[in-house]
Amino acid sequence: MVIGIIGGGAAGMMAALTAAENPNAQVIVFERQARVGRKLRATGNGRCNLTNMAAGEKGYHGEDPAFATAALGALDPKTTLELFRKLGLFTVTEDSGKVYPYSDQANSVVDVLRLNLEKPNITVHTAFEVEKVRRENDGFWVQGNDQSVFCDKLIVACGGLAGSKLGGTMAGYKLLSKLGHSATRLRPSLVQIKSDWGSLASLKGIRTNCYVQILHDGEVFAESEGELQFTDYGLSGPVIFEVSRDVCQGGGKWSARLDVLPDCNEEDLFKELRSRTMDAEQLLVGIVHNQLGRVLTRAAGAGAGELSDETLWDVVRAVKGFEVTLTEPMGMDHAQVTAGGVRTKDFDPETMESKLVPNLYACGEVLDIDGDCGGYNLQWAWSSGYLAGLHARKEK
Repeated sequence: MVIGIIGGGAAGMMAALTAAENPNAQVIVFERQARVGRKLRATGNGRCNLTNMAAGEKGYHGEDPAFATAALGALDPKTTLELFRKLGLFTVTEDSGKVYPYSDQANSVVDVLRLNLEKPNITVHTAFEVEKVRRENDGFWVQGNDQSVFCDKLIVACGGLAGSKLGGTMAGYKLLSKLGHSATRLRPSLVQIKSDWGSLASLKGIRTNCYVQILHDGEVFAESEGELQFTDYGLSGPVIFEVSRDVCQGGGKWSARLDVLPDCNEEDLFKELRSRTMDAEQLLVGIVHNQLGRVLTRAAGAGAGELSDETLWDVVRAVKGFEVTLTEPMGMDHAQVTAGGVRTKDFDPETMESKLVPNLYACGEVLDIDGDCGGYNLQWAWSSGYLAGLHARKEK
C-alpha cells in the first residue's frame, strides 16, 4: 500500500510518521520547497511554540469549530509531548501553558521530525511541485516534475495561504477543489493591524503590556491582554495577533482601545499623578515608556504650567483607554495563519477522510480550522496529521 502525502510541513510530517508505523505501508512525502518544515522553522520568532497545554475546542475557529474535537482528543497536548519526547525532543512548559523546545530553537523541532522521517518505508521528495492529482479506480496519480506516482491513499497537507514568503500556497485548495471540495473565504489571522494614527512613527519599536479592546462601530468585537508593539504602520505583538481574526473585515468603523497600564485602576493612577510635581512632559516617567508617556500626555491636552485635576483625569483616561483608529490588517504575506479553508463538512472528523472521495484525507491549515495565538495552530497540525496518518495506514 502506497500512501502519498502532499506537503512536508508540521501536519504532513506528523501524518507521514504516523502512517509509516504500518510496516506494509510505503509513505511518500511530496514537498514543493527545497526542504521540509521551512515554515515551522520560523514559528514563534524562531522559537517554535509547538503546543499549548490548554488547547481545546474553545481555542479554535471556523464554520464548525467542533470539527477539531475528535482530532484533539486523539492526540491531545499531553500525548503530543510524550510523542515528541520519544522522537528525541526535550521541551519546557511555561506558566502560560505555552510549550517550547528546551533548546529554544525551532530548528530542534524540525530536525527531530526530519531525522525520524529517515525510515526504510518513508521517501521524501523535496522540490517536488504537485501539478495535478488524477483519480484512478480507488487510488490517485500524483503528477509533477515530469513524473507520475501512483498512491493508493492520499493525504493533502499543503498548509494555507498565510506566510507565502515561507511557503504559504493556494495549492491545497486548488487540488481539493478539482477533487470536488470547496473552500470558505480566506483571510489573514494572527496578523499585525494597520492604523492611520499620526503618532505611530514616534512610537516605533516600543513594547508595553496592554489590555486591548477591538471596537467595531463602537461595540466590543474582541479583547485580550498581553504584549503590544507599536510599529510605523500600526499595532503588532502577541496581544494584537490574539484579537486580529476578522478585524477590519466587512466595513464599518474599527478602532483599538488601549489600556497601557492594566494592573493599575484609574483612581490609584489619579492619586499618583496628583502627588507628582513634575511638568506634563515628565508626568508619566517611571510609569510607562518615556516616549509613550509624552505622546499620551500631549494627546490628553496636558500643556505647560500647573496641571488641573480635570487635566490629570484626561491623562488617566488616555493611559487607561486611548483609542486608535484601525484601517486594515496586514496581508497574507505577514499573517501567521489562514482563517478559512476547505469546508470541514465534507470530511469525517473521526478519520480526516473525505466524504466525497474515498481514500482522500486532509489535515492541518488547508482545512477551515484556525486556532488562537500561543501554540493552538501547531497542536491542530499535529492532531489532525496524526489522525489522518492513523486511518490512512489501515488496510481495508
